[in-house]
Amino acid sequence: MKNQLEQLLDAGQSVWLDNLRRSMFASGELQALIDKGLRGMTSNPTIFEKAIGTGNDYDEQLRSLIGSERDASALFWDLAVQDIQSACDLFRPLYDRAVGNDGFVSLEVSPLLARDTRGTIEMAKELWKRVNRPNLMVKIPGTNEGVPAIEECIAEGININVTLIFAIEYYEKTTLAYIRGLQRRVDKGLPIDKIRSVNSVFVSRIDTAVDKILQARIDKGEKQLENLLGKTGVAGLKLTYQKFLELFGSPEWKAIEAKGGAVQRPLWASTSTKNPQYYDLMYVEPVVGRDTVNTMPPQTLDALLDHGKIQPDTVLQGVEEARATLKALEEAGISLFDVTHQLQVDGVKLFSDSFAALLGAIVYKQKQLSSGAERVALSPPLRQAQGDIGKEYAQALDSLAQRDFIKRLWAKDPALWLTDPAHEQIIKHALGWLDIPQNMLDSVANLQSFAKDCAAEFSHVVVLGMGGSSLAPDILRETFGKIDGYPQLHVLDSTDPPQIRDLESQLDIPRTLFIVASKSGTTTEPDAFYRYFCERISKAVGASNCGRHFIAITDPGTQLETEAKAQNFRACFLNDPNIGGRYSALSFFGMVPAALAGYNINLLLDRGLGAMAANDKTVATKDAPGARFGAAIGGLALAGRDKLTIVTHPTIDAFGAWAEQLIAESTGKMGKGIIPVAGEALGDPDDYSADRVFVYVGANLPDPARDTDEKLRALESVGHPIIRLAMNDAYDIGEQFYLWEIATAAAGSILQIDAFDQPNVQESKDNTKALLQEYAAKGSFTQPEPSITSDAMDITLLSGSKSLQASDPATALAGLFAQVRERDYVAFCAYIEREPKHVNLLNEMRLKVRDARRCATTVGFGPRFLHSTGQEHKGGPDTGVFVQITADVSFDLPIPGMNVGFRTLIAAQALGDFLSLDKRNRRGMRVHLKGDLEKGLQALNAAIDDALTARA
Repeated sequence: MKNQLEQLLDAGQSVWLDNLRRSMFASGELQALIDKGLRGMTSNPTIFEKAIGTGNDYDEQLRSLIGSERDASALFWDLAVQDIQSACDLFRPLYDRAVGNDGFVSLEVSPLLARDTRGTIEMAKELWKRVNRPNLMVKIPGTNEGVPAIEECIAEGININVTLIFAIEYYEKTTLAYIRGLQRRVDKGLPIDKIRSVNSVFVSRIDTAVDKILQARIDKGEKQLENLLGKTGVAGLKLTYQKFLELFGSPEWKAIEAKGGAVQRPLWASTSTKNPQYYDLMYVEPVVGRDTVNTMPPQTLDALLDHGKIQPDTVLQGVEEARATLKALEEAGISLFDVTHQLQVDGVKLFSDSFAALLGAIVYKQKQLSSGAERVALSPPLRQAQGDIGKEYAQALDSLAQRDFIKRLWAKDPALWLTDPAHEQIIKHALGWLDIPQNMLDSVANLQSFAKDCAAEFSHVVVLGMGGSSLAPDILRETFGKIDGYPQLHVLDSTDPPQIRDLESQLDIPRTLFIVASKSGTTTEPDAFYRYFCERISKAVGASNCGRHFIAITDPGTQLETEAKAQNFRACFLNDPNIGGRYSALSFFGMVPAALAGYNINLLLDRGLGAMAANDKTVATKDAPGARFGAAIGGLALAGRDKLTIVTHPTIDAFGAWAEQLIAESTGKMGKGIIPVAGEALGDPDDYSADRVFVYVGANLPDPARDTDEKLRALESVGHPIIRLAMNDAYDIGEQFYLWEIATAAAGSILQIDAFDQPNVQESKDNTKALLQEYAAKGSFTQPEPSITSDAMDITLLSGSKSLQASDPATALAGLFAQVRERDYVAFCAYIEREPKHVNLLNEMRLKVRDARRCATTVGFGPRFLHSTGQEHKGGPDTGVFVQITADVSFDLPIPGMNVGFRTLIAAQALGDFLSLDKRNRRGMRVHLKGDLEKGLQALNAAIDDALTARA
């Protein structure tokens, strides 16, 4: 049976690939696609920017040119011409068999010339001469200035790919320019039989733009417009094809055709589906037509080959419905002329910006190469497979390679992790993050425009979220701070009343924009935060204006989306539902807050794309940095080194909290797990047992913390494995987000667990819900009786520590620490305000325990950690010893509509967590501090001193 590419060819449509990477040539990937039926290839500045500025395809050539006087632009054209020539040569046999009708590769003139007719013509001639291949097509934008350039280049005998066409009017203009160019050659007696051209009509961007206008009006009550959503793009293509038939059925054309002229084929461009709610082949299956081309990005091509259903001549079906769609838009007052004009303006700017970014990427890559630092540098025993740890790493990497991990990861094969049906379904719908850096690029311009509008109105932006919905924005906030001209970014991920009150005191409520961030749309904490601040906003600006102070980020179809529409939120961003919260840093959950704070989201995504390219499906598993990193942490965890100690450069000091959540929630289940240790200051070699792996994030950044390198070398010298992750600047945090996600997926595969579910997080939520129901019924909920009491604190033992005999806190703590076995860790779980004094005191406590017991220690603030390390505490190995800390709160903040206040909510969350640990017979205790919190923490610190002294 013929595959879908061959079926399309039989139907008269050629498929081209909208992608180009040098590794595709040597790896055989491109030839394999040609053998399957691929008929051509297109490129643009964005594609080249990702190919050259990311991965390692061009490293050798760029490294050889370090120190040369050639500028970045000259270097780019050298690299691009070489790649285009290689691609043309691979397609040449097809070109010859197709008698010059297929087998083309496209290269664009500099986008900086989009408004320069003469410059465009001269550059097209130069590229035609430099590439020197008959199956080259030079891309020229179909702007007003591009129209005469297209005609002139056709008249000169150059194959042209007209690009950036959005409107039928411009399709007609540029097609007539092609026809005029051929006529000029006929008039001069010159041959035209070898000249070919395509006219690239962009489709998905039209739906994105029109749907945005429609949705805004639907949200205001014009429900009759709902049936127009997602229909404009395909309708436009069908009517464009009708114009094609008209133009190339005319007597004028037939005369040119008789002289050997070939029709200029319409090319459907931008055919990846941008809206995750839409069918992934909606711009393929309905627009099959003779003498057409469909150029597809890799993910759309993969979808086509996986489940495409091909019927000939679908572009001729539903033409009257297409006319009715455009008529309905006109009657609704939506001007397609205005939309498509703006899209072309934006398209020119996007490609110009991409070209500038491309030149910057070349400079950046040369700087990166000149540093000599590997992006993922393993300590010698790992790298050279020496000793036990080296062998464990080598075996883990071999296992990934033998199972073709990278290729199967991109194929979304659940068998890499687990094979039972329930987990297969979870995994198949959890890998949308793989290409999110690429998919988010189309949203950058809109996000930046939205952010500028908001900056004129608001001085503060607050993310109301929990776990994966808020950690990435929090890390970006701490990394980049306040940007001039943009609001101050805040993150609220605590139900502790003092923390909420402290945040509120920093805000100018009438000038504050709140982001309600929840994947499920039903998470308790964001809902409570929204209710609380909605009341505050309503009092400040009036209930009718409240919604304009809120935006939502959620999955499609959630309760939060419904509420956002009903309450007239300023915006509602629907994230790809196939992305789990902890993998969502580079999606709307991370990028919307970043854009509103004025951070360079284009650069963040660009660096994420770098990591994406370095771990692309064409890269061998053993060469993929994410797979190598994942093999190290996963393989060593199996060997007993399961305490992944995260050391961060001061520039990205907060990053450890995000990595901690990703690792803990992804791997801590089925009695297995990698224990992330974040925020623990480096000690001397004698402070550690043989259960550690150290990863240093930010190697190669300037001004490291004092003694960091020295201490890492000391640890390395006594056999501790060290992994150094290089960065060149703070925006490489985008690379780190993606690198860690790949590594976590790889480590999960090695551990043979589902790295994408969180089965035990729900249990604590259910406990909390039951306690709140009890409170609603009785006005209180049942607290466990304390085992030890003192003036400063009450202590309640978990079931795994019930055998301890003690009459005072110090003795109880001494007994608890005596329960710490080799390879255990001690977790301080504090349901108190997360502020510097408390953080410092808890870190002081943890280091005392670490140094005395030579065990790993962690610190988490509740309820935030419930959505990260909380999963590992319940689902991971029974190696944790837990010190839960709660405190008296002297005041409450009522939550409108919930019949409880935040004081009650956090108390229920802490108790629910305790009950979940108790059910599993975990070791540990609950320490409830009485009265003044600062004095209580000092008393606990002193008791720990006494306990460790007594133990010593």
